Amino acid sequence: MDRKIYNELLKWKNEKNNIKPLMVLGVRQSGKTYIIDEFCKREYKNYIYVNLFENDDVIKLYNSDLNSDEKFAQFKVLLNFDFDKEDPILFIDEIQESEKLISELKYFCERHNNVKIICAGSLLGVKLKRSKFSFPVGKVKMLNMYPMDFEEFLMAMGENLLIKMIRDSYKNNKALSEPLHNKAMRLYYTYLITGGMPESVKSMVATNGDYIKYDISILPDIVSSYFKDMDKYVTSEAESLKIQRVYNSLPSQLSNLSNKFQFSKVVKGARAREYETSLDWLLASNMVLLSKMVRVPEIPLVGYAYNDIFKIYLSDVGILNSILKISMNDILSNNISLYKDVIAENYVANQLVCNNHDLFYWQNNTSKVDFLLYSKEGIIPVEVKASDNVRSKSLNVYFEKYHPKYMVRISARNFGFDSKKNIKSVPLYAVFCIEKDL
Repeated sequence: MDRKIYNELLKWKNEKNNIKPLMVLGVRQSGKTYIIDEFCKREYKNYIYVNLFENDDVIKLYNSDLNSDEKFAQFKVLLNFDFDKEDPILFIDEIQESEKLISELKYFCERHNNVKIICAGSLLGVKLKRSKFSFPVGKVKMLNMYPMDFEEFLMAMGENLLIKMIRDSYKNNKALSEPLHNKAMRLYYTYLITGGMPESVKSMVATNGDYIKYDISILPDIVSSYFKDMDKYVTSEAESLKIQRVYNSLPSQLSNLSNKFQFSKVVKGARAREYETSLDWLLASNMVLLSKMVRVPEIPLVGYAYNDIFKIYLSDVGILNSILKISMNDILSNNISLYKDVIAENYVANQLVCNNHDLFYWQNNTSKVDFLLYSKEGIIPVEVKASDNVRSKSLNVYFEKYHPKYMVRISARNFGFDSKKNIKSVPLYAVFCIEKDL
């Protein structure tokens, strides 16, 4: 399946004076190994793959007392690979298994920059945050990878013509025909079932969109594997239990009337100091996403954000729906009662992050705007509705107070622009069009 991150990998390859190794971070099973392997095979003449789960000798070598030159010389022999070959690329998978090798990336950058190196790994973000080794700051380029967004889902389903029409309609504020709008909405509801995990999408593609034949065990198995892997990267069984408690509380946290994450909802009476390390672990693992609340939507948003008032989204809307155990029929018919807005909001958060938006929301004593986007037009407020009933006072309150150049409402409605209220209407299936440069 095609992934848009491939273009980012190409940019890294083609950068002038590119000497930095590339480290790809992302939630487990989001497709990092697959797409990096495909990239290396297609774009380089000489490619070698090393998986540190399968090559303990490399770990032992870099844990030894040899100097960097000696380690490099022996590394070549271990791999039986001549790094002086034309156009070489080295992909080190599961690199989190060797802190010393991560540190040695500085040596590769400074002494052997003819060799292109890409690194990835399971829970690599957790390892980097918790390790005490010397990270090669400034000598490694970092790239985040997320589950497949809705556009990539459409690509996998062979809907490239629909993608083009959606992008054209977004650009021109021109409504799709009713049949095409309905088709796109049906595909959006199907995506709510699969989410963006490649194995899940692949199962739906294999059934040609027949959700009855879709393998509903895939997403629960992925969540189970997350917790099985966790034991390698926690300090104790007690910490593992705390992390699971925080994660399991998130579906109900998203429906909090307070519109914020509350540690007291993890376990009755719990306090921040007891569980904030567990939440940090989940953030570092990329299993969850953080959106900070701001009361004054000014540039820079991060400067006006509250560090202790925030929302937490799951990194994949399919996993959210799997945890909620909502039937596929109810998802496809949008028969989810009040939770449909929660699910739509989590979906939008996933899509925005895929387009490199930082997540912020605005709230005062009476109103709330789901997302704030920083663009060349300033701060743009974004409201999310799961249905085509878009009545809400929040955008009106925000407009009267801050006068943004325009506002965005994401809903089940078709494309359009309300010139009186200065609101751009974006259907739920078109959020992938809201790129960094609005």
